[in-house]
Amino acid sequence: MTAHEVAHLRRAKDLVDRCYAEPLDVEALARRAHCSPWHFSRRFKEAFGEPPHQYVLSRRVERAQELLRNTDLSVSEICLEVGFQSLGSFSAAFHRVAGMTPTAYRATMAGVAPQIPGCWAAQWTRPTTSARMEKRDGAGRD
Repeated sequence: MTAHEVAHLRRAKDLVDRCYAEPLDVEALARRAHCSPWHFSRRFKEAFGEPPHQYVLSRRVERAQELLRNTDLSVSEICLEVGFQSLGSFSAAFHRVAGMTPTAYRATMAGVAPQIPGCWAAQWTRPTTSARMEKRDGAGRD
C-alpha cells in the first residue's frame, strides 16, 4: 500500500470519526478515499482491521456507550443522537458490539468510571528521569 493510498484511507477514517452520526455509506467513504467501493473496502479492512461498515457501527456504539454512562438521555434519544435510524437496528448493533443491550449496559455501568486506554495512561504516568526533565525544561544548558 502506498503512502498516498494510506493518506486517503486515513482521511476516510477521520471522516467517520468526526461524522459518525451522519449517514455514511461505503460509496461516500470510497469517494473520499478516491477509489472504487470494492477496492476501498478491501484496503480499509487491510489497513484498520475491520470493514468500513463495521468501523462506522463501532464508532456509533462507542459514542452510545459514553452517552449511556454519562447522561440521562433515553435509549431512543441516544439511538438517534449517534446516527441510527431505528431502535431495533441500534439495539442489534449495540448487542453485537458490546455483548448486551443498551439498557443492560447502562445498568451495569452506572457509576463506573470509563477505562483509560493503556497508551494514554503510560504516557502520563511514565516516570521521568532527571535528564529528560532537564532537557524538557531547558535546564542544563550553558
